[in-house]
Amino acid sequence: MPLTLGTAGHIDHGKTALVEALTGTNTDRLPEEQTRGISIELGYAPLELPSGRRLSVIDVPGHERFVRTMVAGATGIDLFLLVVDAGEGARAQTYEHVQILKLLGVERGVIALTKIDAVDPGRIEEPVELVPGAEIVRVSAFTGEGLDELRAALDRAAAAVGLPDRGGAMRLYVDRVFSLPGAGTIVTGTLWSGQVAVGDRLEVLPGGFEARVRSVQVHGETVERAEAGQRVALALAGARRRRPERGDALVEPGAYSVSFRLDVDLTGDIADGTRVQVCHGTTSVSARVVRAGEHNAQLRLERPLVTARGDRVVLRVQSTVGGGVVLDPAPPRHADPDRVGRAVVREPVRAGELHRRGVDTGRLERAGDWAFAPEWLAEVRERVHAMLEANPGLPATALVGDVPWSGDVLPLLGLDRVGPGFYRPGQQPPPPDDAIRLGDGSVISAEEYERAKALLVEECERNGTVTLARFRDVLGVSRRVAQLWLERFDADRVTLRVGDERRLRRSAARR
Repeated sequence: MPLTLGTAGHIDHGKTALVEALTGTNTDRLPEEQTRGISIELGYAPLELPSGRRLSVIDVPGHERFVRTMVAGATGIDLFLLVVDAGEGARAQTYEHVQILKLLGVERGVIALTKIDAVDPGRIEEPVELVPGAEIVRVSAFTGEGLDELRAALDRAAAAVGLPDRGGAMRLYVDRVFSLPGAGTIVTGTLWSGQVAVGDRLEVLPGGFEARVRSVQVHGETVERAEAGQRVALALAGARRRRPERGDALVEPGAYSVSFRLDVDLTGDIADGTRVQVCHGTTSVSARVVRAGEHNAQLRLERPLVTARGDRVVLRVQSTVGGGVVLDPAPPRHADPDRVGRAVVREPVRAGELHRRGVDTGRLERAGDWAFAPEWLAEVRERVHAMLEANPGLPATALVGDVPWSGDVLPLLGLDRVGPGFYRPGQQPPPPDDAIRLGDGSVISAEEYERAKALLVEECERNGTVTLARFRDVLGVSRRVAQLWLERFDADRVTLRVGDERRLRRSAARR
């Protein structure tokens, strides 16, 4: 049975160098990765073990900005290689990666204590409590010391992994899309379940169109058929007019559904109504948690996911806060437990609608025609003030999407409105020479403009173009706000719109 090994660990602790020492493959393929010396995208390599077993290795980024990418690599792995710098010890992303592995149910693996050539042996403290029971191997990617012992330890860990449950219909989540002359559209990913062969017709979800498999490769070798657990590249026919995107699922037609809701068995102290990022497969989407008991909850998704019963998801706000096991991948919308329900407690409701339902509004706060539960106001006030603490003057569209931004509501949230931006009382708008106006009249600072521009340039130079959906995810804002940013960059001749994509103008590219 093919197995997949995923790396984990803090940035600069030597994951990529160690993978190269083990496999002979430098998984940092992007020029920016090689220039900056950090991993940005997932990297892949085959690893031969002493027993003859062959693992597919997924090397993940360690920087906190790329934790979502790390989760995409860790989802679907069978065992881990946790890398810890012998001189620094466990750091922030080390602990978060360990938490993610636990939430994903990845129990077997090895801890590699790296860079031992640069540390006095007497000063090395082995992190025995980090993952109790995991074998710890001291190793140097630079001198080669400990590499054979590490391969042997990985062999033992792989042998201890139970047979993964990879039954069911074919499913692959796309983590890379590109074109090659003569081959057409190529997609890559780890085959989660089933098999895929030349000539198979696959459904691309959530887009809902079909493509045919022209050829199959496993780690660069052409094969007729790939098995679940293998690292796969598929050349697709019929994908010229509509091409798969990163995060899409390629599945056996009719076998999986697309859903805006998931019922999950929830792990973590996550309050009812919390807005989270749900990481699954090779994508993440925003969602609201609706609790239905101590462990059960429904995730209300802003964009649909393709899941199956038993899949694991990771939930993040600023850092990882919990996870869940999918109980129902396409549930009905849960009825609220009472006549007012969570729609009032967690969302603004027009008072007229409540009167039509015969609901008593005596305990609710009123602002014009809107009614709010005190719990909702307290939660939103805390979130909005935290955002404004770091980014004074954000426009309403960049704040919380479920707030009805009327003048009557602002005092309830402890906000002042100055021009097009919102401020906490006492904050001042940016000076006129440091202000940049967006299409809806919103004003942002030059610093915020340059930050967003740098992310845009980085994304375009990495992938050639950027879509509205991708830029929204990069900025972590709503679709509306991302649209305003892109229109501003079009007007400033940073980008040129070509169909549904933007590409950098030559004058905007970094030299």
